[in-house]
Amino acid sequence: MLSSNDLRKGVRLMFEGAPQVVLDYMHVKMGRGRPHVKVKMKNLITGNIVEKSFLTTESFDEPDMQLRTMQYLYNQGEEYYFMDLQTYDQFPMPDELLGDFKWYLMENAEYTVLLYEGRPLSVELPASVVLTVTEAEPAVKGDSVSNIMKPATLETGLQIRVPLFVKEGDKIRIDTRTGEYIERAN
Repeated sequence: MLSSNDLRKGVRLMFEGAPQVVLDYMHVKMGRGRPHVKVKMKNLITGNIVEKSFLTTESFDEPDMQLRTMQYLYNQGEEYYFMDLQTYDQFPMPDELLGDFKWYLMENAEYTVLLYEGRPLSVELPASVVLTVTEAEPAVKGDSVSNIMKPATLETGLQIRVPLFVKEGDKIRIDTRTGEYIERAN
């Protein structure tokens, strides 16, 4: 059981019969009123985001979820297929559950997948990934007065802004939380 005082960003809980993840929280103590916790949470099945207030005396069940290491195999249309490395079962994950994470998935790479009742709900990505630049405009000499960025397309189809010195074929490190260029990788 979780009390409302245990709610922090990233904590998973059962609310109204569905697993939720806390996106944001704030402890509020009014002068005369009872303390409560304001929580912004996302339903892991439907993706709906709600804001609720809970008294500090309320408690919640923890959802029965599993984290498994799975290998990303391929995508077909709007479905992305992962294989459990222990049982070799394949699980399709719809495009809307992955969201922008799909731009960082590399075929045959291993990821931690969150399962609820045997269904994949989300993928946990590393903080950064290394991707190859497939398309980038050539730099023009003399354009290096300040930190100028140019558009580039990566091997997964993701389009980001990179420094002028980056060219096609370069491997670069991307922050998966912000989608921004970090550095050139070796």
